Amino acid sequence: MRSCGLLLYRRSDAGALEVFIGHMGGPFWAKKDLAAWSIPKGIAEDGEHDLDTALREFEEETGRPAPQAEWRPLGEFPQPSRKILVVFAGEAEFDADHIASNLFELEWPPRSGRIQRFPEIDRARWVPIHEARDLVVKGQVAPLEALAALLAR
Repeated sequence: MRSCGLLLYRRSDAGALEVFIGHMGGPFWAKKDLAAWSIPKGIAEDGEHDLDTALREFEEETGRPAPQAEWRPLGEFPQPSRKILVVFAGEAEFDADHIASNLFELEWPPRSGRIQRFPEIDRARWVPIHEARDLVVKGQVAPLEALAALLAR
């Protein structure tokens, strides 16, 4: 299974590399911070091109279209879930304070029979890449490293 996402980056006023990440929504992630953030991403539909998937998922998870950027493929990254994460990087500004993520349904509390709706991303922010390495889920550290290597050339 393929999941595709966008890794937005920018340079701070001081020149530090920053990336845009979102905190995963729902009760499992509610009180977690370390290893609880993600780049906007999602599952490709049959016949859908990877970049089209990444752009669609970005809009679904933030509530707004991805900013204009030169989208560069960063690579394919195996995930602990056995999915393949395909990531495209682009330099652009994006307002992290005003997101409106799509919702998913979950039986909560477990075995209660009660279905609740939660945002896929409950908040987003720009963070220095060295900080993002601790915040993102384990499988997304490699794309951060690939971005750093790409920009160091």
